[in-house]
Amino acid sequence: MTSVLPRPASVLGVRTAEWFRAHARDLPWRLPGTSPWGVLVSEFMLQQTPVSRVEPVWLRWMEQWPTPSALAAESRAEVVRAWGKLGYPRRAMRLHAAAQAIATEHGDRVPSDVAALEALPGVGSYTARAVAAFGYGLRAPVVDTNVRRVVARAVHGAGDAGPARVKADLADVDALLPADDAEAAVVSAALMELGAVVCTARSPRCAVCPVHAECAWVAAGRPDYTGPRRPVQGFAGTDRQVRGKLMDVLRATAHPVSKAALDAVWADGGQRDRCLESLLIDGLAEQTADGRFVLGGTAAHTTD
Repeated sequence: MTSVLPRPASVLGVRTAEWFRAHARDLPWRLPGTSPWGVLVSEFMLQQTPVSRVEPVWLRWMEQWPTPSALAAESRAEVVRAWGKLGYPRRAMRLHAAAQAIATEHGDRVPSDVAALEALPGVGSYTARAVAAFGYGLRAPVVDTNVRRVVARAVHGAGDAGPARVKADLADVDALLPADDAEAAVVSAALMELGAVVCTARSPRCAVCPVHAECAWVAAGRPDYTGPRRPVQGFAGTDRQVRGKLMDVLRATAHPVSKAALDAVWADGGQRDRCLESLLIDGLAEQTADGRFVLGGTAAHTTD
């Protein structure tokens, strides 16, 4: 797959932007007036988590912690507890750390510069560019799995994007963006939306796609993707499932729980203890002086 874009590529951005303005999902973090902080919170929450699960949690968070300093002042344990069932609770800890950095180093204002954003805890290349584009309306190529699939099909004529090619992927998307900041931000959002709801991995809805006429994949007869695929990891019986069950017990109470209460959630003692140890190492759990367990960040304040 080449990263040299054919001439019709410039049309793709225009068509997707027009389509997005008419058909974009009504998501709360897209509403006018949403702060860059609200966008940053949404991006942390949306990592590997469906929109339907994120929306109610995001609304509660923004009501409770409308600024970085508000979240930074909260205990880490309460932040993890409020994260609830979103999964991958280390994201909550990283967001908390990012809020502290923003509050202390950036005057409680989320930076707009991509390099400054990438310097924040837990913020990588994608999230930094998403905040620049969606939080500040700046021209920044935003590349996720959905965007890579749209570019692979519409521009390169491939069924899927294959392994990530960071520099080439950024260059591909950058070539689709107009020079104007505000319009480029719309195109960035449009490409993501198109990949999420129309140009999907398994059942693309080509008949309603705004770039159907220009799509190189359609023109080639929609060939199957034959390249390498990422293995799909199951959930049942994995350490991730066990960690989640242990976290459920710790989140359910503000008081320390006994080892016996944790032992009851999983029969395999070796796997259970390994997962508990990993939670302790990650800082998601702590052990009190009397040998019980609490969410990370609360042990020092426990008196009972």
